Amino acid sequence: MKIALAQLAPVFLNRAATTAKICEAIAQAGAQGAHLAVFGETLLPGYPAWTGRMDGARFDAADQKQLHALYLDQSVDLSKGHLSAIQDAADKHGVALCLGVAERQNHSIFASRIFVDAQGELLSVHRKLRPTYEERLSWTPGDGAGLVCHKMGAFTVGGLNCWENWMPLARAALYAQGEDLHCMLWPGSRRNTEDLTPIVAKEGRSYVVSVSALLREQDVPADFPGRERFVPVAGEVLHDGGSCLAAPDGSWVVEPMGSEEAVCVAEIDPARVREERQNFDPSGHYARPDVLQLRLNRERSSDPGVQLDRDG
Repeated sequence: MKIALAQLAPVFLNRAATTAKICEAIAQAGAQGAHLAVFGETLLPGYPAWTGRMDGARFDAADQKQLHALYLDQSVDLSKGHLSAIQDAADKHGVALCLGVAERQNHSIFASRIFVDAQGELLSVHRKLRPTYEERLSWTPGDGAGLVCHKMGAFTVGGLNCWENWMPLARAALYAQGEDLHCMLWPGSRRNTEDLTPIVAKEGRSYVVSVSALLREQDVPADFPGRERFVPVAGEVLHDGGSCLAAPDGSWVVEPMGSEEAVCVAEIDPARVREERQNFDPSGHYARPDVLQLRLNRERSSDPGVQLDRDG
C-alpha cells in the first residue's frame, strides 16, 4: 500500500482556495500511485493560531470577535456540501483521504478528522475530544462518535488529532478495533511528531503516519485582520512541518520533513505489522481483558445535523 504525506499550508482562512489546493494534492498523490493521502489538523481552512499570538483570552475584544466570525464563515459545514469537491477529487483519482477540518455546527467549531474512501464517500467524522490550551477559545470539545477505524486495502486505519494522540485510552479504543495504521494530524510542529510518532508505532506495533500543516508569514494574506500583530516578523515560520512515517518497530520510513510543502509518497507492508506483533500485540495476545477493560461512549454529544453525502 502506498501512502501520501500531504504537508501543505492552507490559503489561510479561505475555504474555497484551500479546497482547490487540497484537490491538487490529491491529484499529485494519485499520480504517484497513492492509495491513501493524509493531511494536517484543521488544514481546511486553517488552525486558529491567532489565539495564542494576539492575546485571544481578552474578554469581549473586538478584534477577537472579528476573527471568530471570519473563522465561522470559512469553516466546513458538512450539511452544506463543503467537502463535495474534495470527495469528487478522491473519487476521480482513486485516493482515500484522512483530512483535518474545522467543522462548523451552528456557531460552534470542532477540530475534526474525516475519513473519505477512494470512491469519495464520507466514512466518519471524529471531533477532537479535548482542545488544547488556547484552542479552547475557538473549538468546542468533541465526543466518541468518530472513534472508529476503517478497512483500507490490507490495513485497518484510524486517526486522532494532535495532542489527543497522547491520550492512552483514545489510542486503546482504536487498537481494540484492529488498527494497524494510525494517522496523527498536527497543525505543524516537528518537536511533536519526531517524539511521539515512533513511540506510538512501538506501542501499537503499527505503522504511524504524522502529517502536519504549515503556517509561515507568507501564508497569511495581506487583508488578515491584525496581520501586523499576528506575524510581525517577515519570513517567520509559525508551524514548521515535521511530517513523518514510522514502521511498527519505531524505525523511520520517512524521517521528519522540513518546513516546505510536499506530497511525499511511501510504501508500507502489512507483513511488517505481523512480524512485530509476534512478541507484542496490545489488544491481542498481550491484552488482559479479564483485568483491564475500556468503556467507550460513541454517542454524539449533540445532534450533528450531518448528511454523509457529497451534495449536502
